[in-house]
Amino acid sequence: MGELSPLRRSRITGVGHYLPEHIVSNDEISLRVETSDAWITERTGIRQRHFSAPFETTAFMGAAASREALAAAGVEADSVDAIILATATPDQAFPATAVHVQAAIGAKRAFAFDISAACSGFIYALSVADSMIRCGQVSTVLVIGSEVYSRILNFEDRGTCVLFGDGAGAVVLQAKTGGEGAGILSTHLHSDGAFAEILYVDGAVGQRDRPGHLVMNGREVFRQAVTLLSSAVNEALEANGLTAKDIDWLVPHQANRRIIDGVGKKLGLPPERVVVTVDKHANTSAASIPLALYQAVSDGRIKPGQLILLEALGGGLTWGSALLRL
Repeated sequence: MGELSPLRRSRITGVGHYLPEHIVSNDEISLRVETSDAWITERTGIRQRHFSAPFETTAFMGAAASREALAAAGVEADSVDAIILATATPDQAFPATAVHVQAAIGAKRAFAFDISAACSGFIYALSVADSMIRCGQVSTVLVIGSEVYSRILNFEDRGTCVLFGDGAGAVVLQAKTGGEGAGILSTHLHSDGAFAEILYVDGAVGQRDRPGHLVMNGREVFRQAVTLLSSAVNEALEANGLTAKDIDWLVPHQANRRIIDGVGKKLGLPPERVVVTVDKHANTSAASIPLALYQAVSDGRIKPGQLILLEALGGGLTWGSALLRL
């Protein structure tokens, strides 16, 4: 997407989150499918996940995360120009889930739409919002990732149903000038439909004879993920004349601890500079990066002025990276 104009940058000014009340341990999952806490933990690093109640819809969680992000930024909802919601689990085929968030938070001035890029959705949404801010179309954007994957899992497939959870994360992105280079430095998006069959949902509104369950070739996804994510990360660094040593924090998509460790190792980043939440949240798809970002900002690890690298890969295949200074 190229580098930002030095005069107008997109800066994250607030971060928010929402996690469903119901926490599901590996032991509880093992009551539904033939697996165990040891098997799940060893292969994925996941120890628990959150599953949504009927009232905790994608829009409900997205609105809750948005309210928290707006409060953190000190921004009123009626000051928001646009709402971009990344999700693979919308509440309806249409209208977009983002318009339900708009109504729930009272952002009457905003226009709202969804983005579907699976686990890469938040990176895609961030890139679109950044471009709109840079060109002057908008000044304040809510960027949200919200998912209810528990509703598309096949609990007869232990290879996939143990991996995912529900949740939402949101950031307020605002146009700022100056700030000694703070803001989004660059974003980098990719896709390759030749790999569409290794990670997909078997169903849609127009395909009534399919169950609508998530299907994944885990071995092939893992093989592609480490290579493609490392490439996207290096692309962001090279575009900005930086190396991995310059990065304060890597905030990766939280799919699998082995993938996270593999990318960190390829970059030569020590584990203490990689934000990991997959053990508590599992894979929350488009919500995983903003949830991890919220966790590290709220506990004080990520501080203003630090250089943050985001990366994700999802069904499509889609993948990408974003480099920003908080």
